[in-house]
Amino acid sequence: MSSLTSLASIATWPVPTAAAGVVRADGTVLGTHGPVGRRFPLASVTKPLAAYAVLVAYEEGAVELDEPAGPPGSTVRHLLAHTSGLAFDEHRVTAPPGDRRLYSNAGFEQLGDHLAKATDIPFAEYLRQAVLEPLGMADTSLEGSPAKDAVSTVEDLLRFAAEVQAPRLLDPRTVAQAMTVQYPGTKGVLPGYGHQNPNDWGLGFEIRDGKSPHWTGAGSSPRTFGHFGQSGTFLWIDPDAGLATVALTDRPFGPWAAEAWPPFTDAVLAELR
Repeated sequence: MSSLTSLASIATWPVPTAAAGVVRADGTVLGTHGPVGRRFPLASVTKPLAAYAVLVAYEEGAVELDEPAGPPGSTVRHLLAHTSGLAFDEHRVTAPPGDRRLYSNAGFEQLGDHLAKATDIPFAEYLRQAVLEPLGMADTSLEGSPAKDAVSTVEDLLRFAAEVQAPRLLDPRTVAQAMTVQYPGTKGVLPGYGHQNPNDWGLGFEIRDGKSPHWTGAGSSPRTFGHFGQSGTFLWIDPDAGLATVALTDRPFGPWAAEAWPPFTDAVLAELR
């Protein structure tokens, strides 16, 4: 596909391989660059996919958002919004539910276990049936933890990003909830970007709001939501701009990404506004 000038700038990133694409709500792919059919480990960009599967289960009546799940006093909603009190990578409680935004892989693992018990279907299989298959995401699979072990392509994630902007698998009101701040005013650390007050989060999606520093751009609207991954990956959706962008690389997140991603995002937005 003919590339946008802004997308072509990924060729200057200090990474072995990068691929990126931009998609509108109607599914129109506005541009891509790099090997968009190559499978990359997503790291935490797995979480929005996992959250979407949980929301399908919620709409099917298999789970309720406010039913108990995870540590005592915690609910499905707490786990999705990183407020269950579970530690980052350990199944250990470090705060009361709803108290702080403690970003937690363990929380998403407990979410996966909870859904598997509720549906009698292994979480990876439920994700495949509920989200990946209906969206034609044939090159995406979950190969372990619902927090971080999905593998996907730019092409597949553009399909997902189009779905989130114009939902067919979910009621638009459910997606509106997912991109609305849960437990407003909650402080916490945004991995890689330090303490944020507030550290706003929806249901499985991080919300930009006024966070600084941040991995999106200065021109990103406060309503922008999405996720980045420690494998050097990100997906953001800017409802005000009416588009979403996916970038996947094979170099772990680090100072290079903190430097490269915001100007890249601003260039995409400037080119398409």
